Amino acid sequence: MTGSRAAAHATAGRPRPVRLLRLFAYVALPAEVVLAVLLVGGVRIPGAVWAVAEAAAVALLLAEGLAYRGLRRRGLSRRAAVAELVPEPVLRLIGHELRLMASLVRWAARRPHGVDGADGVFPHARDQAALMYGFAFVCLVETAGMSYLLADWPLVHAVVLVLDVYTVLFVLGLHAASATRPHTLGGGVLRVRQAAHVDVRVPVDRIAAVRHESLFTHGKADGELNLAVGSQTSVTVELTEPVDAPRLLGAPRPVRLIRLHADDPRALVAALTRARTAPSPIPGPPPRA
Repeated sequence: MTGSRAAAHATAGRPRPVRLLRLFAYVALPAEVVLAVLLVGGVRIPGAVWAVAEAAAVALLLAEGLAYRGLRRRGLSRRAAVAELVPEPVLRLIGHELRLMASLVRWAARRPHGVDGADGVFPHARDQAALMYGFAFVCLVETAGMSYLLADWPLVHAVVLVLDVYTVLFVLGLHAASATRPHTLGGGVLRVRQAAHVDVRVPVDRIAAVRHESLFTHGKADGELNLAVGSQTSVTVELTEPVDAPRLLGAPRPVRLIRLHADDPRALVAALTRARTAPSPIPGPPPRA
């Protein structure tokens, strides 16, 4: 079933109240954002408009709560009930932001993610560290400068300060996610990751060839996944069959060629070569009659 057919089938299978609720959310939430932007821009908004907007927001929250309760009573799990009420792209964006913030905690605690039971762990964030630290420093300087310039406009100052601080955390979170989510090899699967938005599992038996290949330019082509770090990739993996590498918002992306980077690319190539050429287990004696 194609992505469009699956989406149409899922929409048709939802109860009518849930479909209407999602349609109302598509209208109400952007309207709230527009009003907030106008307020920050100094536009005077009539009190009646604010009253209607806030009433709509409260009504939406109450309706979402009642709909969630109804879906749970129908036997849906918490995750499935939330997925019925919230569009998948929104869930994916929220999940991405939460993974970034969790990565900051893991980074500080020196607790990498997903390495338990792995036969090989291959970090890949070293060559981007200087760039990310420099970018975070520039964002920090910009935060201090904007805070000084907007001191006479308290409301605008508060909004911009929150956005600037979050930008600094976002940049550090990107690096923290890369540092705490290394590539891993174990159980016959190569797990390829980048920051908090790429996590692809490649069965070793689908790898046709692997080689150490340093590239600094990458063109866009169908069926290719380029995971550059510091504008470079150092390992190329060719597959016999495509694997799915979903995009950030969930769109499928079958790939047959993966270019990635590792701090020690030769160690990764050697580990994959050993995994691909490992002898099959010797069968035991036939069972006795």
